[in-house]
Amino acid sequence: DLASAERQLEKDPDAARQLIAEARSQSKEALEELRALSRGFAPPILLDRGLVAALESLAVRSPLPTQIEPFLPADLELPAELERNAYFIAAEALTNVAKHSGARNAWVRLEVQPASDGATTWLDVVVTDDGVGGASAVAGHGLAGIEERVRGLGGRVEFVSPVGGPTHVIAHLPLAP
Repeated sequence: DLASAERQLEKDPDAARQLIAEARSQSKEALEELRALSRGFAPPILLDRGLVAALESLAVRSPLPTQIEPFLPADLELPAELERNAYFIAAEALTNVAKHSGARNAWVRLEVQPASDGATTWLDVVVTDDGVGGASAVAGHGLAGIEERVRGLGGRVEFVSPVGGPTHVIAHLPLAP
């Protein structure tokens, strides 16, 4: 938005002012969310409107086009802690996409999968990009953090990232039976 405003400054100052105002608002929202994330708190939209709305908000602010694909039952109510962790997993994976993948697009898919034993149901958070692939979990970095978070929840995570892409980060989070 700021680059567009710079281009508009000479030709259309009013349009430039509008773009600057929008950029300021987006920056303020992003800063508030970063502060909340740094404290480990969920962003307000997650608490107010739920996981899908929070991910859609995250997608709008993403530096690359990101689609949210919520394949969830309409009557499903996720526990707040599970929503918070699913959000942080998706946010960290999208940060990795933006920083390292060279991708032009990303997707976040949410779906519920029954376990073969019938005792557990899983919330799957799948983040995919069309980048160069070759991603791996390295201690102290984003994917390792996702792995640690998922393991702490009693879930499991898969990283599928062949050289040449695409990359899939698949977090299986346990739901109550």
